[in-house]
Amino acid sequence: MSEQQKTPQTLQEWQALAASLKIEGRAFINGEYVDALSGETRPSINPADGQELVQIASCGPEDAELAVKVARETFESGVWSHMPPMERKKILVRFAELVEQNKVEIALLESLDAGKPISDTMNVDVPSAVTTIRWNGEAIDKLYDEVAPTGPNELGLVTRMPLGVVAAIVPWNFPLSTTAWKLGPALATGNSVILKPASNTPLTAIKLAGLAKEAGLPDGVLNVLPGPGSSLGKALGLHMDIDCLTFTGSTEVGKTLTEYSGQSNLKRTFLELGGKSPNIVFADADLDKAAEAAALAIFYNQGETCTAGSRLLVEKGIADEFIEKVRKASERFVPGHPQDPNTVMGALIDQSQFDTVEFYVAKGLEQGAQLVCGGKPAAAVAGGHYYEPTVFRGVTGQMTIAREEIFGPVLSVIEFESEEEALRIANDSIYGLAAGIWTNNIGRAHRLARDIRAGSVWVNNYFGGDITVPFGGFKQSGNGRDKSLHALDKYCELKSTWIDLS
Repeated sequence: MSEQQKTPQTLQEWQALAASLKIEGRAFINGEYVDALSGETRPSINPADGQELVQIASCGPEDAELAVKVARETFESGVWSHMPPMERKKILVRFAELVEQNKVEIALLESLDAGKPISDTMNVDVPSAVTTIRWNGEAIDKLYDEVAPTGPNELGLVTRMPLGVVAAIVPWNFPLSTTAWKLGPALATGNSVILKPASNTPLTAIKLAGLAKEAGLPDGVLNVLPGPGSSLGKALGLHMDIDCLTFTGSTEVGKTLTEYSGQSNLKRTFLELGGKSPNIVFADADLDKAAEAAALAIFYNQGETCTAGSRLLVEKGIADEFIEKVRKASERFVPGHPQDPNTVMGALIDQSQFDTVEFYVAKGLEQGAQLVCGGKPAAAVAGGHYYEPTVFRGVTGQMTIAREEIFGPVLSVIEFESEEEALRIANDSIYGLAAGIWTNNIGRAHRLARDIRAGSVWVNNYFGGDITVPFGGFKQSGNGRDKSLHALDKYCELKSTWIDLS
């Protein structure tokens, strides 16, 4: 399938294309698609309707052992780690081109696998992955090492060295984008990679492996292992011959992976974890723009977004007016079939996540929050799990829905009276991933952007930024950064070499 193929324009055309796809479900080790050594498989389920898409290899510790052996041997051989940077660049740029040429198929796989609207996977997820891989490839031969300032009889060199074998574990909500965030810099810096996609969304990762080989990536440099976190993820976390573990997912799993590092070889562990991000609206803001953005901030991707603006902090004097604007803005987020190009909010990933959303809505009502809209399942497609955009007001900072990450389309509105109170509420969280500020007071914007404990702060926008700025969290939202040149340093050791010239 190539970029020349006509892009489907209707739900029926996308469904016809989906029916014609030959979906690959095997693991990818040492340049080949292979079954799990145990022969075990598990079904990949389409969140849109609950139907099976394909059987997926269910890899376990024995597959991890094989992949690590292959990755280590490949790294030590120097076939990739010692390749001249300009040659590595050519391969990664070609890899990005192939992803772009297969945009329609990859976007469809992402939508089928994760329940995401096809309009998002076509216009956001795939272009983002292409940009990330290409940008990191282009950066390879533009990063210089250092020469220390010394006297005439010494030479001091500071060089970046690849870590070795990197295990990357990515989540189910943005499987393609986060895979690119890991693969781009890890491969660019010369490492060998073992990628473990989320067990319920492995399809695009499996597809990317074949495209990387087609682009010229040497066998064994990228290995993809689908399988359960409880056994496969644990095996990777505890493995003594993995040098780095990079993970995006829940804070609870991140803590467990950190423990695995301490129990094994102290492998570097970089974590991008959960969030309960405040989105703060002052009375002097452009309220129409802020309301549209506030709805998008929580209902985009069904609310299954770590940076979701799930705590909406509104200045008390405008609360009634602004909440009504948000309610109206939420009306366009009607859950629908993910492969319908007109759908803006798709299906929740599975029954478990649906039950989680139901639990938190019930908890909000139990603790006295007032339901503005939503609060119940949506009838979109039989067999899938859909939920209405839900807004609560009258929320206090101590309510469960204001403190715990729901990962669904549920917004908690908290009122404040002063800048100082807004800052206190914003920082009253174990998380620190992102925040939004809406004000026309530039001084206030600067003060709050500085003092909010979050890795990303958006002023008069939400979800802003591109590949050039780093992404990651404070506090229990993790450590390390994806995106930007800073991400490359995660996958390198700094080596100092001191030469006596006398």
